[in-house]
Amino acid sequence: MITLNTPDTPFAVVDTNRLDRNIQRLHKHLDTLGVPLRLHVKTSKSIDVARRVHLAGPGPITVSTLSEAEYFADGGYDDILYAVGIDPHKLPRVAALIRRGVALTVLLDSPAQAQAVTEFANEHGIRIPALIEIDCDGHRGGVLPTDTALVEIGRILVGNLAGVLGHAGESYFAYTPDALAKSTDNERDATVAAASALRAAGLSCPIVSVGSTPTAHGATDLAGITEVRAGNYVFFDLVMAGIGVCTPEDLALSVVVTVIGHQPGKDWIITDGGWMATSRDRGTQRQPIDQGYGLVTDLAGQQIPDLLMTGASQEHGILSRSPGGTGDLPDLPIGTRLRILPNHACATAAQHHLYHVINSATSTSTPPAIDAVWIRHNGW
Repeated sequence: MITLNTPDTPFAVVDTNRLDRNIQRLHKHLDTLGVPLRLHVKTSKSIDVARRVHLAGPGPITVSTLSEAEYFADGGYDDILYAVGIDPHKLPRVAALIRRGVALTVLLDSPAQAQAVTEFANEHGIRIPALIEIDCDGHRGGVLPTDTALVEIGRILVGNLAGVLGHAGESYFAYTPDALAKSTDNERDATVAAASALRAAGLSCPIVSVGSTPTAHGATDLAGITEVRAGNYVFFDLVMAGIGVCTPEDLALSVVVTVIGHQPGKDWIITDGGWMATSRDRGTQRQPIDQGYGLVTDLAGQQIPDLLMTGASQEHGILSRSPGGTGDLPDLPIGTRLRILPNHACATAAQHHLYHVINSATSTSTPPAIDAVWIRHNGW
């Protein structure tokens, strides 16, 4: 039997018990609100994971790269939103996907991008559906719903205008229920207001898309919204736990590492899992509880109290006591295998090409048995 003691470390692990529970939780929540989900696949980049979400066959997805779009199109996914501002040089790849029968929608937030899309579509005799990105919180890109450029962009797009899209990036820094509720409502209100402004100008706006993992879970009223995008929720991570939309016990992704040394004078345990295995993401650093580079569990997934991954070089991880922790470090001899729960699932998953799959609900072995290996797309 192949178990978590079998592959060379470090390697990524997905627990399908937690994965399916996370998926079902959001589906149930959005069903009560009457709004469909458009899965963001940038976190897992895995058709095997997407199939756990879309049980009846390929459904609508969001991607962050055209390479992801091509990979998922090869897997039968034909309703794809490319949710990064379109670079005009990428329009030939967009057109190639559309000619394959993929309903590919692009995103933009400037008259220059709109002009490039319109001219390319006219020249090549195709329609390229485009969403206008709305700035709902000043986090990154987008057009304010009150900006005159919004209608200008819509008019340039003419027959290619598909709607508007909002993303509450600041929700990742909402550390109280009130802050999350405010971010969620603001995302909805700004995006709906932009759609209303386009319609008032005589322009069609069938799609009103919002989403992030925090706001998808925090939403209580999605009036005027046609779809919700979320992706991190399939795995969750310590940043999401710090926001309060999950707990560490919900995290479906972890990295198995091996103890390779000790530094008693520094109270360090050294592992073979550095930032190449877990990433350099320190997303919890700004939160009320800083989780270092990740929480530490045994192979069965039980958290080891007061032990954090506190440092990382390329191939070495440092484990030490949590701030405020007391007592001696646990006795973890060389060769001991552990699991690290990550700060940012997207960044940690990006370090790996495969997921080793376990099921904590059915595994009776210690360490858990590996049921399958899933491929993760790592191309750009």
